[in-house]
This record gives sequence, structure tokens and C-alpha cells, in this order.
Amino acid sequence: MAYVIAEPCIGTKDTACVDACPVDCIHPKKDEPNFEKEDMLYIDPVECIDCGACVPVCPVSAIFTIDDLPEKWTDFGPRNAKFFGR
Repeated sequence: MAYVIAEPCIGTKDTACVDACPVDCIHPKKDEPNFEKEDMLYIDPVECIDCGACVPVCPVSAIFTIDDLPEKWTDFGPRNAKFFGR
């Protein structure tokens, strides 16, 4: 898993990262049926190409590489993967 979306995204769900992603690996999108029920966005650990395009556009600094994920948010790695059934 290259990048992980963590706690700062909860309740924000700004989709600038979705628009910046060249491989369409951040979900749910605004037009997906589960967008409203999810409290945050997620990065698909298999589809992510580790480009980092999502990081600078995130207004709440919620996106980290797995290696730089703050210890207090380590559970967000598995949480991102689980969203995609990984």
C-alpha cells in the first residue's frame, strides 16, 4: 500500500484528491451510491501507483505514505484496504 487516507478526512471528504488521482483509485466518489454513508475517502492499496498526486491537494493533510502514517492512525492502513475488500 503506497498511500493511506487517515483521520483528518473524517467528516471532510473533500474530493480534490479524487480529481488529482491519475489512476482513479480514491473512492467513494460523489456520484457513487455509498458516498453519503461513508464518513471518509479511501485509497485502493492495489490500484495506487504511488505517484503522490493526491497529497498536495488534500486540504486537511489526511494522506500519508504507509511509512509516514502517524502511529496514532496506524489502523487507517487496514481500514483503507478493508473498504476495497483487500
